[in-house]
Amino acid sequence: MGQNLNLDEQARRDVLVNSTVIAVVGMSDDPMYASYEVGKYLAQVGYTVYPVNPTIEEIDGERTYPSLADVPEPIDIVDVFRKPMYLAGIVDEAIAVGAKTVWGQENVHDDEAVRKALDAGLNIATNLCIRSEHRRLFRNMVEG
Repeated sequence: MGQNLNLDEQARRDVLVNSTVIAVVGMSDDPMYASYEVGKYLAQVGYTVYPVNPTIEEIDGERTYPSLADVPEPIDIVDVFRKPMYLAGIVDEAIAVGAKTVWGQENVHDDEAVRKALDAGLNIATNLCIRSEHRRLFRNMVEG
């Protein structure tokens, strides 16, 4: 059964501990964008990160993927850097590929998407930066 991660800090911690593969939807190749910084941070702290962006072919020499369906291994977390109006469609894609969690970054929330994710058994967080949460929850690991 999926959980609304906004309501449960321990569930957020558990998702971050038990996940290894993160697809970053809307990741940019421009280091000035938060999506680039967050994707790089997640890779630096040990996650396998797959950039998903149909408008670019690579980021820092690494291949990008046009859709979640193109990611070559099972996805634990779909981290979303898109406008809220796209979130429900991304939830549909996440369901189709068997992802476990959808994580909408700051300012990415849609009630329909939350309901759809929970009804399908996915965990979901919205309007919450995954990097900030990781740093806060695992401060000793990141600083140490």
